[in-house]
Amino acid sequence: MDGIIIIDKPAEWTSHDVVAKLRGALRIKRVGHGGTLDPMATGVLPIFIGRATRAVEFCENANKEYIAGLRLGITTDTQDITGNTLEVRNAPVSLDDLLLTIPRFLGSQKQVPPMYSAVKVGGKKLYELARRGIEIEREARDIFVSDIEVLDGGGSDYLLRVVCSKGTYIRTLCHDIGTALGCGGAMFSLRRTRAGAFTIDIAHTLDNALEAISSGCAEKITIPIDSVFDANPALTLSETQTRKCKTGAAFQVENTPDGIFRFYASDGEFLLLGEVKDSAVRVVKRFFAAND
Repeated sequence: MDGIIIIDKPAEWTSHDVVAKLRGALRIKRVGHGGTLDPMATGVLPIFIGRATRAVEFCENANKEYIAGLRLGITTDTQDITGNTLEVRNAPVSLDDLLLTIPRFLGSQKQVPPMYSAVKVGGKKLYELARRGIEIEREARDIFVSDIEVLDGGGSDYLLRVVCSKGTYIRTLCHDIGTALGCGGAMFSLRRTRAGAFTIDIAHTLDNALEAISSGCAEKITIPIDSVFDANPALTLSETQTRKCKTGAAFQVENTPDGIFRFYASDGEFLLLGEVKDSAVRVVKRFFAAND
C-alpha cells in the first residue's frame, strides 16, 4: 500500500504515537508523518505510507497554518499552559495593543526554540535537559511568519490564525508576543488547520481511520502521493521518455518552460518530481517502484 492518510490528531497523542498505531493496524513498516505536533495540539497530521514516505520531506518543509490560543498575563516554563507557572501579571492589554504589536512578528525573523522541544544540542534533546532542570543557551533559528490574524477574543484570551514556515514554534510566538506586550503570554490551545497542500476538511479522526483499515477499506481514505505536489504543473512523458526515466537515462522535454513539474507516464503513473531547465530534466525525487 502506498499513499497518504490525513489524520486529525487527537489531543494527548504524540505524532509518533499516531504513526505507531497506524503502522500496527496497516502491518506496514514504512510509515511516517509530515510534521510533528505537540501532544496538546490537534489537527492536520499527514501520514505517509509505503513509497509515499519519500515525500515526507516536502510536507515537513511546507508552510503550516494554525489556530492558536494566546493567554496574556501568564508565563510558564513550557511556554504553554501545560507547564509550571513562572509568573502571573495583570494583562491590561486591549485588542488595539495586540493589533499594533503583531506586525513585529511578521516576515523573516529569528526565533529561539524553547527548552521543552525536540531540538538537539550536543546530541541531547532540549526537553531531556529541561526535565532535569537544566537550561542552556540556544541558537536562534530563521523562521518566516506569513500572516497572523486575530480571530476572536478579548481581555486575556485571544484566538490567532498563524501561517508560518517549518521550524516555527507557536508556543514561542505566543510567549514572545506576551513579552513584547509587557505582560507575558502562553499558548492555551493549538490546532493545525493546514500542512502544505493538506487541509483539515479532508482529515479523518484516528478512530475512523482505524475502523476503515480494520474493515479493509483503507484505500477509501488514502490519497495519492502526487497530491503533495498539486501546486506544481504536470507533464506526461512519451513511452520512450518514460523508459529513459525509469532506467535513469537522461531525457529532455522540448518546448517546456523552466520550472518544477510532476512527471507522469502515458498510463497515468506518477513517476517523479523534476526540474526542467533549458529542456533538460533533473530528477528532484523519484516515486516509481525501483523494479518497474
